[in-house]
Amino acid sequence: MTSERFTFPGHGGAELAARFDLPDGPVRATALLAHCFTCGKDIPAARRIAARLNAAGFAVLRFDFTGLGHSEGEFENTTFTSNVDDLVSAAAALKDRGRAPDLLIGHSLGGAAVIRAAGRIDSARAVVTLGAPHDPAHVTDNFAHALDTIARDGVAEVDLGGRQLRIGQGFVDDVRGAALDEALGKLGKALLVMHAPRDEYVGIDNATAIFKAAKHPKSFVTLDEADHLITRPRDAEYAAGVIAAWAARYLDLAAPAPPPGAPEGVVRVTEADADGFLQDVSSGEKHHVLADEPRAYGGTDRGMSPYGFLSSGLGACTSMTIRMYARRKGWPLEGVSVDITHDKVHAQDAETNVSPRIDRFTRAIRLKGPLDADQRAKLMEIADKCPVHRTLEAGATVVTQLVDGPAED
Repeated sequence: MTSERFTFPGHGGAELAARFDLPDGPVRATALLAHCFTCGKDIPAARRIAARLNAAGFAVLRFDFTGLGHSEGEFENTTFTSNVDDLVSAAAALKDRGRAPDLLIGHSLGGAAVIRAAGRIDSARAVVTLGAPHDPAHVTDNFAHALDTIARDGVAEVDLGGRQLRIGQGFVDDVRGAALDEALGKLGKALLVMHAPRDEYVGIDNATAIFKAAKHPKSFVTLDEADHLITRPRDAEYAAGVIAAWAARYLDLAAPAPPPGAPEGVVRVTEADADGFLQDVSSGEKHHVLADEPRAYGGTDRGMSPYGFLSSGLGACTSMTIRMYARRKGWPLEGVSVDITHDKVHAQDAETNVSPRIDRFTRAIRLKGPLDADQRAKLMEIADKCPVHRTLEAGATVVTQLVDGPAED
């Protein structure tokens, strides 16, 4: 992933700070992400969702609303409507760069904002909300103790998440009149509603109301035990994975052509956690998995180890090769299973750099069906002819290149 920072004029002319995250390969679609109330473009959930969508080929623009983060302007002069206007301005900035947004994603109040903004962003064909309130006025619960002061003085300083922010009466009045039902009824775009049943700030009933008010096509996916800010990495990664898979259905994404000499495309591995070993592994636009190490070796055990992937390749290739041969012969093979074990632990190898290496894969094959002894013997012989088996036995040449490119700052 590479990131480009730039600014664009918001609703009132203030320069808004944006980060445009681009995938390392071809851009298949562009998403515009709106952060939660008083948050910012760089909160962990936004960064993790952008990174996972990048791995799926999506470019993602995230920005700070007026008066927040690195953006100019005074927050006390903003309203829910001005947030919507900022989103429309962000979409225009993307369009000027030749990347008009295909997908709108909003977290919390940002989810309510993308619903309202969607009708003004013609390029967008799908909308996603994460923990969004059905009634945007719900956000005033965060500073209910200050509402009387705001009504009396026109503005008040409140503590929100450890930050002191000034909120004006204009925001309170505007958000109280910002019903979403009309916008949802006229949305005219595919809608994905994502919400956690245990959300302590925006109850699950909000997701129900949003879903009921919208017309098809619409989908609802639970975020299970995620908190409102989606702070746990695994929750953000899950949300992004669902978004990428769901959006592909409605955005009609074209698969990028594989590079010359690589008919299966490029397998891209990107570090997902610099403090551990977690890796994003993507193969083309449809396939994504995680690689990791067991906890005993410093990992988080959220994916197979590198040797686990190597073993799975051998097992899958073995099973496929047996099936192809039996199918060609018309033999009554009803099922195949292959168990692979490897007698090394990758993390130990990486630390000790044992040389020469001696790797032993043990393969246990089960053949199901009324096969005679000769057929079984032949299929076991064919197993040794699987391409991955041959590659492991013959060895391979690995050509390593250093590729220079802009790093994320």
